[in-house]
Amino acid sequence: MKILLVKPNNLSDHIQPSLGLAYLAQKVRARHEVHIIDCIKDRIPPEKFGQQIVGKYKPDLIGIQCYTFDIRNVRAILASIKEIDPKIVTLVGGAHISSDPEQAFKNLESNLDFGFAGEAEIGFPVFCDLLESNAEADFSDVPGLIWKRDTETVFNSQEMEQDLDSLGDPAWDLIHPENYPEAQHGAFFRKFPIAPIITTRGCPYACTFCSAPNLSGKKLRHHSREYVLRNIQRLYDDYGIREFHIVDDNFTQDIEYAKDIVRGIISLQLDVSLAMPNGIRMDYLDDELLQLLKKAGLYLVSVAIESGNDKILKIMKKGTTVAKIRGDVERIRKNGLDIAAFFILGFPGETLDTMNETIRLSMDLPLIRANFFTYLPLPGTESYRLLEESGEIKKVDWDNFYFMSAAYVPLGIEREELLSLKRRAFLQFHLRPNVLIRNLMGIRSLRHLKFLLMRFYHWILMKETVAPEPVAEAVVPESKPEPARAVV
Repeated sequence: MKILLVKPNNLSDHIQPSLGLAYLAQKVRARHEVHIIDCIKDRIPPEKFGQQIVGKYKPDLIGIQCYTFDIRNVRAILASIKEIDPKIVTLVGGAHISSDPEQAFKNLESNLDFGFAGEAEIGFPVFCDLLESNAEADFSDVPGLIWKRDTETVFNSQEMEQDLDSLGDPAWDLIHPENYPEAQHGAFFRKFPIAPIITTRGCPYACTFCSAPNLSGKKLRHHSREYVLRNIQRLYDDYGIREFHIVDDNFTQDIEYAKDIVRGIISLQLDVSLAMPNGIRMDYLDDELLQLLKKAGLYLVSVAIESGNDKILKIMKKGTTVAKIRGDVERIRKNGLDIAAFFILGFPGETLDTMNETIRLSMDLPLIRANFFTYLPLPGTESYRLLEESGEIKKVDWDNFYFMSAAYVPLGIEREELLSLKRRAFLQFHLRPNVLIRNLMGIRSLRHLKFLLMRFYHWILMKETVAPEPVAEAVVPESKPEPARAVV
């Protein structure tokens, strides 16, 4: 069977290979012909997908990776596929459909045949073999599959694979990380080319805004040391990779495991640099790990601070305080590593005062970069559920859901007011002479500069996206339940 796995085009300026699709491809390539298409990298718009891709590859099955802000484009791709050839089987998986499987499936089902929720490496090969043998088969035993039985939407339960090494190595030769441009997850880099790697899966934390546990569970699971080092060595030797981005959600949560991996990287004696663009938990750092990371080539520590107000941090269930954040950041700085941080503006319950506290904290801390995002009401998260229960949001227009567009605005604040505050925070932070000069010195090429300017335009200058109003409509509850923003 011919299988095409697709990363859809969107407004993201992060152009990086999909590890998720590479793992899936590896699991089925022994029995099926598999190709991976990155529509962002290859500049394939959704409406042209069927015309440009389907005729070229003639697939029997097309699987599409879908984040929440991909919905609009995924819908267009599905329509484009079915217009060219209605017999092609369509499948969608990824973070969005994993967060609310049945509702997400129903939202796309006009041109969608199947979905996968959670990790699909176990169920996907079973599904492909069953589909090839009999298109009318009973799919009840395919773990994680979402499908239609007559008029009923069925979601098959699954258990997470505990032995991550058994999933195999990613199909590096199908995603070719060495061919990707200077537009990876992190805006800046030390060496090039870059490849993402993952050493653990799962997130045991309870941050109310985060959907990571919906995709990979709450239990932390590990690849073996040998597995991680083998893949690093292969990427270095066969693909010329010189920087590795560890994209775990919680690389440092098991601190002794993290130290063992880093010691292994050092033992390889490779001329590489390291980054962790997803960020790390500061409460699982010590001086020994920081020094090992620096010796292995880590040049920047990314941390998810989120807020400069203790009350908001408590509502977020971040498990930290502003005072502790200051101490943790100082520990990193004393170990000679640069620091970048993520902040959220417009979280439920926020006021202009609490957001200005966050901006002031970003200016006080010894950071080289700060990323300010507006809060996203992601499906399946606790904060989304509480907003829905309180009546503060009634409907989310997923087709116009963009991570830089203020998809939700707290009560009492205007959308443009929030966007203006975000722009001011970014400019106020980065236009300070010492920060500006250091970042300008980090530009590696004219092409790198081009991608940075594109990112600056999308994040700061572009005032409107496809949605002229908040796509998660905030309303005053008709009844008087305890508002979600007051839940601590």
